[in-house]
Amino acid sequence: MLPLLMAVYASPEERALIARLQRRDPQALAELYDQYGKMAYSLVLRVVRDNAIAEDLVQETFLRVWNRVHSIDAEKGSLGPWLLAIARNRAIDYLRSSAGRERKAVELDEADHASLYGEMEAGILISDQARRVKVAMEKLAPNYRTVMELAYFEGLSQTEMAVRMGQPLGTVKTWVRAALQSLRDELGVAVSS
Repeated sequence: MLPLLMAVYASPEERALIARLQRRDPQALAELYDQYGKMAYSLVLRVVRDNAIAEDLVQETFLRVWNRVHSIDAEKGSLGPWLLAIARNRAIDYLRSSAGRERKAVELDEADHASLYGEMEAGILISDQARRVKVAMEKLAPNYRTVMELAYFEGLSQTEMAVRMGQPLGTVKTWVRAALQSLRDELGVAVSS
């Protein structure tokens, strides 16, 4: 869901924060953490389902942002979604690593307990941009929403989604395409595929 926010442009305040980060201002990094730390943690925790690992991955995320801040162009996108995409990718990379696969093999499926994630998701959905995406996601047909969630939160490929959902690969590909088009239409922005 959050990669969809990448098309939202940075505000003047955010552009100033980016400039300060690029000048290596440590206070700017602290402000960035204050602004996005809880959201990044909630997102990573939803993917990895382990507090300690989520904390480590969030720390790695902010270190990566600090080291790569010179590559962000404030005219092309907002800082928050870029940071959250890095956090999400760190979490998915962890799950795909041997340590992540080992841990995942023995844990119970906590995804069945949606109430556990209510508070975490509230943090992610604070911003107006995130609320717009949430509304757009809620308007999707259930199968479209499922493929978007499997791709984003679990990092599944379309082939893996087809196996998980017991559907032909062509059907899953059609659902993904249709879901992305519906989100593009609803949000009025370019959606990353």
